[in-house]
Amino acid sequence: MAAGAADGFFRYVHDGCLSGGEMGIDPTVHCTSRKLVAPLVFLNLETSCFPRNRHGEIVLCPFHPCPLLHFNSTTMYSPLNPPPPPPLLPHHHHHIPSLLSSTTITRRSLLLSTSLSTLSPPRPTLDTTITDRVFLDFSICSNYFRPDRTLSDTFSTLCTDSTPLGRLVLGLYGHLVPLTVSNFKTMCTSYSYKNTLVHKIFPGQFFLAGRQGRREKGEVKVPQDLARNFESVDSKAFKLTHSGPGILSLCLSENDDEDNIKLNPEYRNVEFLITTGPGPCPQLDYKNIVFGVVLEGLDVVTSIASIPTYKPSDRIRQFNDLAEFLGDERAQNARTIWNKPLKTVYISDCGELKVAKPSLTPSLP
Repeated sequence: MAAGAADGFFRYVHDGCLSGGEMGIDPTVHCTSRKLVAPLVFLNLETSCFPRNRHGEIVLCPFHPCPLLHFNSTTMYSPLNPPPPPPLLPHHHHHIPSLLSSTTITRRSLLLSTSLSTLSPPRPTLDTTITDRVFLDFSICSNYFRPDRTLSDTFSTLCTDSTPLGRLVLGLYGHLVPLTVSNFKTMCTSYSYKNTLVHKIFPGQFFLAGRQGRREKGEVKVPQDLARNFESVDSKAFKLTHSGPGILSLCLSENDDEDNIKLNPEYRNVEFLITTGPGPCPQLDYKNIVFGVVLEGLDVVTSIASIPTYKPSDRIRQFNDLAEFLGDERAQNARTIWNKPLKTVYISDCGELKVAKPSLTPSLP
């Protein structure tokens, strides 16, 4: 039916069945049930805004589900005169899927596919091959804090009678951080760690050793030929995490060497920490350089972690925070004894272990 001839066209709907007529047909003609339901509004096909199907034809179903009437500019289709099926497209091996297919592209799926396509490639695995092995022997000194101590007494003279705790065998990652491993091995083979204190213990986390200072006080004296460690400013050296007990790490964020020692142009950081577990220490990750692992002696680590430490009361902590806020330097000095073990734990011996095949994967006990 032409668009001009559609003016004045009426349609009547009744219980899901349609009957109608064009201009000149008696509008009182009903469908087979002889019951008139309601007329549709006047339809002008040139100006109406009814929805159209994929062929550009107007689809009418105004009241409830019923057979659809299809119109185009020349032909009227009804339930008795259905439209012909759409022409079949030629078959191709590589065709574009129809927008009306069952697959629906949503914004969520589009964003997900975009994000997956822009993901970075997987990170290469870190080389944690153990290239060197060293040992540290730990003992407890019962005379170091005795009240009759004189100024002439040194750490070596006071701790002649000590109680051994055991030995730690440490595997070092020489391929991953060669400078850090080389310096630590030099400190062990030159006995620079021997007769030095474990000066801080954080229960359930880690303990610290290797603080620099005076040898007679059980502190470390660094060899003069020790190389400068440039890995402390290399981001690649901070990729390993403190994932559990027995992790050996070069202490950077937790380093408590005195400021006058750090300002020395020849300063070399040799303070280290060992995690005690039982869980990981994420607060240390990406701030300290992991360069080894405990291969033997986790029971020794547990024994050191169980030693009681000095813990200030809440009132002392509040006064210390206030003093630090006011700029009092004594606040930092007072914190040096916090978490200090109440028993003298020290490294009684150290050195390198020569093995036939040093390049072995770590095997925790």
